[in-house]
Amino acid sequence: MKKKLKLKAPYMKVVKILGVLFVLIVAFFIFLTSEKNSLRKLGYSKKAISSIVSKWQIGKVKEIGENKTVNAAFESEYYQQKNLEIYEKVEYQKQKDIIKNINTLVKRGYSSKQISMILAHGNNEDVTLFAKRKKVKYLEQFFSISYAKLRNYDRYVSYYDKEREDDETTVLRVNMDFDKEDYTDYIEISNPSDTVLVNKHRMLTEDYVPKNLKEVKEEYIKFPDGKMELEQKTLSAFIVMMQAAEKDGKHILINSGYRSYKDQVEVQQEYLQAYGQNYVDNYVSKPGFSEHQTGFSIDVASRDTSIFVESDEYDWMMENAYLYGFILRYPKSKEEITGYKCEAWHYRYVGKEIAKYIHEHNITYDEYYMMFLDKD
Repeated sequence: MKKKLKLKAPYMKVVKILGVLFVLIVAFFIFLTSEKNSLRKLGYSKKAISSIVSKWQIGKVKEIGENKTVNAAFESEYYQQKNLEIYEKVEYQKQKDIIKNINTLVKRGYSSKQISMILAHGNNEDVTLFAKRKKVKYLEQFFSISYAKLRNYDRYVSYYDKEREDDETTVLRVNMDFDKEDYTDYIEISNPSDTVLVNKHRMLTEDYVPKNLKEVKEEYIKFPDGKMELEQKTLSAFIVMMQAAEKDGKHILINSGYRSYKDQVEVQQEYLQAYGQNYVDNYVSKPGFSEHQTGFSIDVASRDTSIFVESDEYDWMMENAYLYGFILRYPKSKEEITGYKCEAWHYRYVGKEIAKYIHEHNITYDEYYMMFLDKD
């Protein structure tokens, strides 16, 4: 009969200690896994969770809850424990150097609210450059306006001091380049969207041709003496509008549609020879700066009279064009903003939603674009 092996007391004690340690390790592992799962459910990344655990900040982060800026902080090599409460309060922006820039802005003396404002009004490059400068004085004055641009801060200050306009007017007009000479330091657009803005500060490249041009039938043209084209949606909208006008006894036709860069060169020369430089400066766009090159603009005419502004069709267009997605591009009351004298015949297709807003708020497309569409 075999004898049972009995461990001596000291060895039994070691085994019990090891057993307790094993149980504690397993329990800790289960606890840690549970905590990691909790952080994962809150939206934290694997990299952030690893950093949170290593920095013993699980409890604090769980208390904070879901927070993209905090996640970015723990992912970043620039994380600073002393700024955790700032990270928590700063609104997240998808920017490469967001944490590094937050740290710098904290050193400059900005609050979390001010930092959120700074991040929201620029891209990564804009914020990085702004963070290098000393704390500015008029932050809230300009950047409480949603469409203000961080990169334009000095221009806002300069324009405000010179013109003494209100804050919103200052931001809007600087964004529209009112502080620059016409046709200088302009933006060149090579691949425009349907909502493209073309004016004396924004030009299309010489080789740009709209993709969806469609030939206009002679029955829609005032003087059909050659091929005329328009962007397809613009032409379709015009036909619907023209038919609606016909039902009201009004007869609207097209005088001019798409014009290429080369066409605009010829138009400019013709008007220069006929009317002189002053007329051209006020009424004729330089090549590349004409809306007609977009394919979205038309010059309309009355079938029954040569002076459109004195026609019934003019009145009808003023009242109804927006219902079909068209806006009067250069109104008389907005000449200072558009940079052109009133052209009662020049309409731009922008779609019904935008046209309705512009009509109801009595603004120009330049203003609408800067407030809602500008991504430059």
